[in-house]
Amino acid sequence: MNYLKYFAILMIGFMAASCGDDFLIKSPEDSINTSNFWQTENDAINAINGAYQPLQWPKLYNMRMWTSDIMAGNSIVGAGGGDDGRETQDMANFVTATDNPGVLDLWRGPAPGILRSNLVLKNVPAMDIDENLKSRILGEAYFLRGLYHFILVRYFGDVPLILEPQEPGDDLRPSRTDKAVVYQRIIDDLNEARKLLPEKRTYGASDLGRATKGAATGLLAKVYLTLEEWQNVVDLADEVERLGYDLNPEYAQNFDVNNKNSIESLFEVQYVSDSKQDFWSNENQASWLSTFTGPRGADMVAGGWGWNQPSAEFVAAYEANDQRKNVTVLFDGCPAFDGMDYDPGYSITGFNLRKFLVTKAVAETYDNSPMNFPVLRYSDVLLMKAEALNNLDKTSDAYAPINKVRGRAGLENLKNLSKSEFNAAVLQERRMELAFEGQRWFDLIRVENGQWGLDFLHSIGKTNASAKHLLFPIPQKEIDNNPNLKQNPGY
Repeated sequence: MNYLKYFAILMIGFMAASCGDDFLIKSPEDSINTSNFWQTENDAINAINGAYQPLQWPKLYNMRMWTSDIMAGNSIVGAGGGDDGRETQDMANFVTATDNPGVLDLWRGPAPGILRSNLVLKNVPAMDIDENLKSRILGEAYFLRGLYHFILVRYFGDVPLILEPQEPGDDLRPSRTDKAVVYQRIIDDLNEARKLLPEKRTYGASDLGRATKGAATGLLAKVYLTLEEWQNVVDLADEVERLGYDLNPEYAQNFDVNNKNSIESLFEVQYVSDSKQDFWSNENQASWLSTFTGPRGADMVAGGWGWNQPSAEFVAAYEANDQRKNVTVLFDGCPAFDGMDYDPGYSITGFNLRKFLVTKAVAETYDNSPMNFPVLRYSDVLLMKAEALNNLDKTSDAYAPINKVRGRAGLENLKNLSKSEFNAAVLQERRMELAFEGQRWFDLIRVENGQWGLDFLHSIGKTNASAKHLLFPIPQKEIDNNPNLKQNPGY
């Protein structure tokens, strides 16, 4: 699926009014508008394609989502030192101010996707198009709206809940909605998506990467994991398995540019080789990760800016013989990358991220990586199920899913653990299995209402972290524009 065929009416008047952000492009006045759009199947497809596109942007999965692993202590910014990545350094050092640009990115990042999903949900039901296509498109919109709101509520807590496209004359200064209400809407949206979306196996090659019944089911399981509704997690994980998902035989296959949307993938953000797009714009179709995280000064990949350098504490957390280490991290004595040996001098910590690198044969220029970004994998679902079963006092049943993940990594089966020992083991397994995929931060802040995460952060020297940092501040710029927004406590 190529998001480049994005929404042709991005900038009809009420969109600019509702988002008010400088990344929105003005609409050509002599082309498509509301009177001649929403007529054909192609219009509907272009509209839903546009709802996916903000996932690709640096405000979300092309930068900000993966930098959350830096906050979570898996890595440091690295980069060029000094003020390079200052906003991310401040977030990771828990000195985040209300004018932090990274926080502003995350607050604003989902807004265009929510708006475009709302436009689809408002206009597509009345269209005279194939009913199966209509159902699929509506299911995609429900899924995407749920995902965008899930991103927001986990980072900020109470957030405005926008369920209709906003037009001139509407109240454009919404208040924050209680997070319990937001979570219920996310659940409702994902349940609607589950009803409407087809199974992944029914998609042709050109549609792979779209939301599916499995993606909606797995994401809903993650919502329930966050809310500690354990039986729902187990039931949904079982449904994902019945839909045909499984682990790739080898861990590295999840990060093989030639194995996109594999049997393990429930949902991933799609990227393609497209150096004609401006690397710094929101229209970019290529991934930034290889360029950002490639070793600085090594000439191992096109670009190579040295971001997201794994910490020594993280690397030491691998068990002996864990096959994921060679896939995830570049370290002294590791297997060569594209015929080149790694020098720990390339990094402040002595380590670089390997997981998302592509060779120059794949991406000759820094702005041309087609590597997708994983949002949800089946291994994540298995580990969710294991955690949920343990919390339901069914620890004996919880070994099978976690040991399946460990077995692929070349590790011995867990056994004879107490409930508390198992819980620690599954959270550790999540850390190593899902490293640098933007998952660790959300695990830290959900367990024991965040106290488990604070204890961990303090143990690795991040002593600035306190309860207020479990949520980001509402950007002061947004409060200035909308006095109905109230700041999170402590900021």
